[in-house]
Amino acid sequence: YIRWRYQFGDDREGLDQANMKLSDAEEEELKKPVEYTWKDEKGNIKKEKRVISRMTGTRRPDPNRKKIMQYEVSWAGKGQESNTWHQAHEMTKFNKIYDKVIRLIDAKCAAREAMYSRPLTQGNVEKHIADCGLEPEYGTHFRLGALSGGQKVKVVIAAAMWDQPHILVLDEPTNYLDRDSLGALAEAIQAYEGGIIMITHNDSFCSHLCPERWVMEDGLLNTEGDVEWAQKAAEQAVEFESIEEMVDASGNEVTLKKSKLNAKEKKKMIKQIREKIAADEELDSDEEGWAIEWGL
Repeated sequence: YIRWRYQFGDDREGLDQANMKLSDAEEEELKKPVEYTWKDEKGNIKKEKRVISRMTGTRRPDPNRKKIMQYEVSWAGKGQESNTWHQAHEMTKFNKIYDKVIRLIDAKCAAREAMYSRPLTQGNVEKHIADCGLEPEYGTHFRLGALSGGQKVKVVIAAAMWDQPHILVLDEPTNYLDRDSLGALAEAIQAYEGGIIMITHNDSFCSHLCPERWVMEDGLLNTEGDVEWAQKAAEQAVEFESIEEMVDASGNEVTLKKSKLNAKEKKKMIKQIREKIAADEELDSDEEGWAIEWGL
C-alpha cells in the first residue's frame, strides 16, 4: 500500500483531494490574459497582455531574497527561452487560483525531495512499518485486506508518516487498537515534534494527551483542565545539573558546565543533538553532557 501510494514520488491520496485539483471552471479562468510587466535592456518599463500557458512545476530559491521561492512560468505563443520566474504573491496577483497551483507544486517538490532522502525500497518500507508497531513481514508478504482492523490502522498511520509531514490529522486513530497499541500511540503523539489534529470519541485517550479542553455544551463554551498550560510550558525554566567531569570516547577529560534551559530551548537542543548524532557529527562538551543527561 505504501509503495503504491508513493511510487511516483507524490502522495496519491493527498493529491486526490478536491482542494488539490483544478475544476473545469478554474482551468478556463486561467486561460484569460494577464498584464505582464517587465523592464527592457534600457530599463524602460514595458507592459503586455499575455496568456500563461502553464506553470512548469519547477521552482528555485529567489537569488535576491532568502527563504523565498520562485516558480517558472511558460507563456502561450512564446518559446522556452521566454519563460519567466515569479514569486508566489506575484502569481496570485495574476489570479488567486494560482495559490492552489503553487500548493500542488510545493507538495510534489517536497515529495520528490523526501523520495531522494529515503528511497521507496522494500527494506525502508519494512523498517518504517516496524517503527509503527507492525512486524516487517506484513509489509511484504500480506495483502492489506488480510490484515486485522488494528493492523490496518498501523499501516495507514505509517503511510501518513512516510513523507514526514509537519502536521498530522488523525481521524479516530484509536479504533481497533489494543491497550498496548493505544499506549504506544499516546507516547508517539507526545514525542512527535509536529502538530497534531485529532478527531476521537475516546475521552480517556483525549484527556490523557490534552491538558486543556474546550467543551461546547448547551450553547456555552467551557474550558476544562489547566488553561494556562501552554504559557507555563514556554516559561518553565528547567535547571539541568550535569556531572562536573567526564571522559569522552577519545580518553580526554572534559569539564561540563551547569546549564539552564527553558522547555522551548530544551526541545530545540534535543532536536539539534539528535540530528548531529544521526549525521555522525562531533558534539561539543555541553552537547555531550546534555546527551548523557537526557539519554540520547
